[in-house]
Amino acid sequence: MAKQDFRAVLKKVINFEDESHNPSTNDSFDQVLSRAQLGRRSFLKGSSSLAAAAMLGTGLAFGADSLKQTGRTAKAATDLRLSFSPVAKSTADALVVPEGYTARVLLATGDPLKSNVTPYKNDGTDNDFDVRAGDHHDAMHYFGLNRAGNGWDPSGSERALLAINHEVCEDLGFVHPNGPTNYGPESTEARPAIEIDKEVAAHGVTVVEVVKQGGTYVVNRDSRYNHRVTAATPCQISGPASRSPMMATAFSPSGEQTRGTLNNCANGYTPWGTYLTCEENWAGYFNRREDDSARTAKEVASFKRYGVGNETSGRYNWSRAEATGNADLYQRWDASKTASRANQDYRNVANTFGWVVEIDPFNPSAMPQKRTAIGRFAHEGCWPAAAVAGQPLVFYSGDDARNEYTYKFVSAAKWDPQDASRGMAAGNKYLDAGTLYAAKFNDDGTGEWLPLTLANPAIANYADYDFADEADVLINARIAADAAGATKMDRPEWGGVNPVNGDVYLTLTNNVSSSGGRGVKTPLNAANPRYYAEAKGETINKGNVNGHVIRWREAEGNHAATSFTWDVYLFGAQADAAPDVNLSGLSDENDFSSPDGLWFSEAVPGLLWLQTDDGYYTDTTNCMMLAALPGTVGDGGEKMVTSKAVPINSDGDQQVKTYMGQAASPQVLSRFLVGPRDCEITGITESPDGTVIFVNIQHPGENSESATDPTQFTSHWPDGGNARPRSATVVITRNDGGKIAV
Repeated sequence: MAKQDFRAVLKKVINFEDESHNPSTNDSFDQVLSRAQLGRRSFLKGSSSLAAAAMLGTGLAFGADSLKQTGRTAKAATDLRLSFSPVAKSTADALVVPEGYTARVLLATGDPLKSNVTPYKNDGTDNDFDVRAGDHHDAMHYFGLNRAGNGWDPSGSERALLAINHEVCEDLGFVHPNGPTNYGPESTEARPAIEIDKEVAAHGVTVVEVVKQGGTYVVNRDSRYNHRVTAATPCQISGPASRSPMMATAFSPSGEQTRGTLNNCANGYTPWGTYLTCEENWAGYFNRREDDSARTAKEVASFKRYGVGNETSGRYNWSRAEATGNADLYQRWDASKTASRANQDYRNVANTFGWVVEIDPFNPSAMPQKRTAIGRFAHEGCWPAAAVAGQPLVFYSGDDARNEYTYKFVSAAKWDPQDASRGMAAGNKYLDAGTLYAAKFNDDGTGEWLPLTLANPAIANYADYDFADEADVLINARIAADAAGATKMDRPEWGGVNPVNGDVYLTLTNNVSSSGGRGVKTPLNAANPRYYAEAKGETINKGNVNGHVIRWREAEGNHAATSFTWDVYLFGAQADAAPDVNLSGLSDENDFSSPDGLWFSEAVPGLLWLQTDDGYYTDTTNCMMLAALPGTVGDGGEKMVTSKAVPINSDGDQQVKTYMGQAASPQVLSRFLVGPRDCEITGITESPDGTVIFVNIQHPGENSESATDPTQFTSHWPDGGNARPRSATVVITRNDGGKIAV
């Protein structure tokens, strides 16, 4: 493959976020008609090919009904005020923050983690990514160090460890001198091992010590804590799927270990001071070139449900390295059946990815643990509810693909605060046993958590897949959620729990109909109610183009409960969209598209941050971050949304009743930051006093036409000039030293 033909290769790299691998009949149109009593009427021939959704307010008191159902009065942070002037939309190749704030680059792709490592040349010639910051910075978390510098202190502000995810290695090949060789899912040619090794090492997690200096933070490159966890790091498989025959490989015939963590997107953390990194779009990494008849019917069903094809070399073609002394390092990316027994090849290797991985940032020698009790899917994150003594621990997760599900894990063990000092040993206690649930969002504003266990008859008796045991249920959690009857959602991504009132928030990034999204193969429902058209240049996108943010309140305020009430906190839209599309009343100060990152401040309870990963509004503005002061579930009311020309409805109109939060004025939602060209804003954490935030800028220049010709780069951020663009963590401070945003 010609090295210079980058864009042709990238067009063939599968984006699993945009694909739908859910063939289940959950939320079938007949079911939606029955539950929501949707109206249909004919669509006049000769009219516009698509009209946007029309909304009618009913004025019903959903908020009061919600509180009656939960038996709990929610509260909002009413004393907070956003104190900054909103940042204008921008398409400049610059990072823009409000007046009175300063943003500084802390750690960019390739920057050294040790003082004896040479500065990054940014010309593709540095090959030692095991001692450098990885690529595609994503979620991260701040872990304070105690005064002695030998352990965790949640209030530690002078020194801290940052754990930073690295989702992928830049597809365009900026990390190589001349771009990648024989790259992509269609190539069957050998690749230079040095290129593969670099890409593998650029994935994973960076742990780096930062030290407060003059009101901001700098990297301590002499810290003993600085280290990398990569796509080659040995990992322990823990929990119910450990030692399952479905996890056996030539590397670990007993099914107890695997190598590497990859596509690390969002994250979580534990009350004992460890980091949870989450493996998102892992399914596209494996070579598999075999007829489906070579595998069992169950194996084929699993491959199809997770998107592991049988005519692909994998995203990077990692299984084909030129002659090397350790071929096993590369053969492990081949999920084909090549030997007589499963423990002699890597036919099961895909089953060892898709998990929540626990890492101890304070112990570089501790082996990461893949916590299988939390289930296997495209894990966007694993967000904790507050730990309460004597109660189970609860973690929420999204499965980031179109028409996938929302999950939560409830630990079997009850929280004992004395375990806060036990590190990974506490993880063995709380994360290796419990119940995984998938969410069903009912059209009356209530919801249910459906247990994913063989004790659930819908799973035990599922006609389309015969689960062998509980390990099989967790390995194939998507299929179990199909069987249970969970609700298909519009790309469930980041979540978080409001520390003020316990409401849980989840971004639903979008669901565009060209990929089989809402209104085409997947019906509208109350929790995912929109179908409309939006233009970007010459392209007309249809479906839930701009996404929304859903939230719920667990029954009685108990996060381990099996029922909840919900509403839609915000609908993304352009400010100039019609009122029946711009349902939340967004203005130029706060309009947005494709919400992705979501994070609640702990230093400023009630302050919410929203980040975007957008491809539908980027002709008007680069991706952004907004500050929000949300209210409570039920603070709005019922809305009747009418969508016209919905294809699944025979091009007729469709009415869906949904539930909305209060309108979003600039006083409670305001744009704080706009990133450079072609970037995603993702990942945020803060100092304990709330005066410093850390934000990640991912893949600036993503749509560049060349990896080597600066005139074809769409971004040169952060280095400027003719430099190749790099992902980076930035530190943002307020010039007067005050708390950020308020």
